[in-house]
This record gives sequence, C-alpha cells and structure tokens, in this order.
Amino acid sequence: MNPLLCNMTATETERDATNWSSDKLKSLILGVSVENEDGSCEVTEVSKLEGEASINNRKGKLIFFYEWNLKATWTGKSKTGVKYKGTIEVPNLSDENDMDDLDISVSLNKDEPETPLTSLMKTKGAEKIREALGSYVGFLKTEFTQGMILPTANGVAKLQTTSQSKAKLDKTQISSSSSTAAPVNTGVKIPTCKFSMREKFLTSPADLYRVFLNQEMVQAFTHAPATVDGERGGKFRLLDGNVFGEFTELVPDEKIVMKWRYNNWPSEHYATISMTFLDRSSETELKVECRGVPDNEEERTKEGWKRYYFEAIKQTFGYGARLF
Repeated sequence: MNPLLCNMTATETERDATNWSSDKLKSLILGVSVENEDGSCEVTEVSKLEGEASINNRKGKLIFFYEWNLKATWTGKSKTGVKYKGTIEVPNLSDENDMDDLDISVSLNKDEPETPLTSLMKTKGAEKIREALGSYVGFLKTEFTQGMILPTANGVAKLQTTSQSKAKLDKTQISSSSSTAAPVNTGVKIPTCKFSMREKFLTSPADLYRVFLNQEMVQAFTHAPATVDGERGGKFRLLDGNVFGEFTELVPDEKIVMKWRYNNWPSEHYATISMTFLDRSSETELKVECRGVPDNEEERTKEGWKRYYFEAIKQTFGYGARLF
C-alpha cells in the first residue's frame, strides 16, 4: 500500500469506512449523465461493488486505505428514441493509484446494435465517472473523518462535528479581516508588493495540481460551496465569494498561474499568483509566487494562503508535512 499520511499526535484508532463508502460510491455514480447531438446516456445501476475502506489513526499518523472493484450499467437513448444498454467497469479504485491512472472500461452489451452513444460514454461519460470517484476520495477525508483527531498549526484539534459549522467559522474569520462594503475604484495606482512561499505536501504533483482545479475538491477543503472552472480562462469563486479570480495559464501537473483577489480590494485590481509543483520523490514542494498584492494586504494574504489553502488541504486530504 502507498497510504497518504498526515502528521498528528493521538492514540491509535481505526474506523471501518466500508459500509459508508459503499453507499457514498453508489450515490455518486448513479445518475451520472452525458448528452450530445446523438442522444443521452445515464448510469442506471451499480451491479457490483466489492472492496473495503478504513482510516487508521496510528502513532501520530492518519492513514487512508481503500480498494474497490465496481461494475455499473449505463443506459443510452438516441434522438430517435432507440434505447441501448452497456457496462462500465472500474477494477482499480485504490489508494495506490492516482485518479488519472484509473481504468474505466466502457462497453456496449453484445446483443445491442452499434451506436455512437458508446463513444460518448467512453469519452465524456468516463471523465464524469472519474470526477465522481475523485470526489469520493475527498468525501472520505472530510465527511467520514468528522470527529476524528487532526493536526493544526498549534498542535492537535478535533474536527468540527459538521462541515457547516466549519464553513461558518471560516467565513466569520475571513470576513473579520475584510470590509463588507463594496470596493471603490479610486483611479489611483496603489503600491503593491511581491513575495513567495514554499510548502511541502505528502502527495504527487499530479494529485496536488488537481486539488486546485477540481470543484468538488475545492469545496471539500474550503468546507463551503465554490465555483471552479478548471481550464485556461476559467473563473473561480470560493470562501463565500471572499476570494475569486481566473486561471490564466495551466501546465498539467507542473504549473498554475491565476489572477487572484480578495473581494474588498480596489475594483478590478488582481494579484498574479504563480504556483509551481516540484516533484521531490516522496513529496511535492509547492512554490507560490505572489505579485501585485497591495502593500497593506501582504500579511493578510500570506496568512490566508497558509490557513485556507496549505493547512486546509493537508487536513482535508491527508497530505500533511512539516512546515519549513
């Protein structure tokens, strides 16, 4: 196994997540649908779901294990009303595999006539299923771990009993340092600064890269609704609208550049945030370079990134590593 580890201090405990995971996987997969000019397809049944999942809090480390083999039925309907049935198989949903390496096999039942809907399910359908299974991993590390002991910057703390209470706390704290009044465009060039931060995460560059671009994963680590269009030119809005911006450059698994701002900054003023993902063998070093941050917002921006990005991602997904 290649479990994800999170540094912490607590007594050894283990929680069986198998039954919870089975229900969660079925709810995420059933109803997944895609459509194009040829017709529509939908996952209508999960016919096999074999495997197990657990979380171990062992001698100061939080370890996630999961291994699943699932089979589902998809039903297609052409624009002319002809119906088709096929099969989806995912044999290797496991903590040992990156989500990009997941095998998703889509086929049309042998007694069915050929249809372009098979191609639709193999492309857009498989991608939606991959996203749904990726969100399962995020939920396993947020919903199911409610009440378990997790680390904070000051030692050990217990997770909020509900995601909603955590979201309220975050919103209150981030709002306390920001003005609720609409930003004013003064037409004056404001003094800005630049700085950089580095942080290590116990995961691969590919997995960490995905965290920033996948809407479900962003919602998981911010514990609040978010809008994220993870493409070049795509916009994002999170933390109850207190942070928003646009992705301007994406180099898969290596680099993300974005326009980024707090909502109370002068109108139309954005900082440029460049994130570089460096492979350090067993961990990933994230280098964050910030340019164009208003001078009087430097400390708040640094603390915001450390708290609402670095620490939140580590606690949510188990990517904990020592600060340096």
